[in-house]
Amino acid sequence: MTTNTQIPTLDGKDSMPAYVASPARTPRAAIIVIQEIFGVNPGIRKKADDWAARGYLAVAPDVFWRQKPGVEFDADIPEQFQEAIGYMMKHDFDLGIRDVEATIHWIRRQQGVAKVGLVGFCMGGKVAYMAATRTDVNAAVGYYGVGIDQMLNESHAIANPLMLHVPTADGFVPAEAQKAVHEGLDGNPHVTIHDYEGLDHGFAAEHGVRRNVEAAELADRRTAEFFEKHLA
Repeated sequence: MTTNTQIPTLDGKDSMPAYVASPARTPRAAIIVIQEIFGVNPGIRKKADDWAARGYLAVAPDVFWRQKPGVEFDADIPEQFQEAIGYMMKHDFDLGIRDVEATIHWIRRQQGVAKVGLVGFCMGGKVAYMAATRTDVNAAVGYYGVGIDQMLNESHAIANPLMLHVPTADGFVPAEAQKAVHEGLDGNPHVTIHDYEGLDHGFAAEHGVRRNVEAAELADRRTAEFFEKHLA
């Protein structure tokens, strides 16, 4: 089953599907997992399960639910890759960040977990940046976020720790965009940026040909240590 929980929207008029993985004991904190363009697929569910195994309440909302609930794609199938891009192009990121805010509220108010982190991949990496600028999430991590260079005017609003993982050969984030991100954020004391030389977009995917095991393990270790520090 892709999702197993319904989370109320901010206005209470609807609810969004989410995959929730709970730890065996009282959660040490919560982590919201924001999908790539491929939906809450097996890779995203595995990431949520892994966080739960570390003692966190993990919540992966279905980002495209307003278009069509439950869409799920395989990045290694070209036709599905293109279909996923179509969903991303139609996604309302401003409305989506309100869904993130609703998820934060649900975790704190309904689940009783005060500290909330967020980790996002691809389009979710952009959402991680937006969460850092527009919500009170306690800590956020973005993997190969696309379009952050177009939102640097919001960087003054970052009040909590943000970590970005940037592969330098990202086919979706050209060198000039990466340069702009560094120039815009390197001086911000809340922001940490890690570059991964020669790697491409999607290197930390759980499944498929995009994964680079060594780099994925390094980035995931950095992320785990980051959350251990800032969600304690």
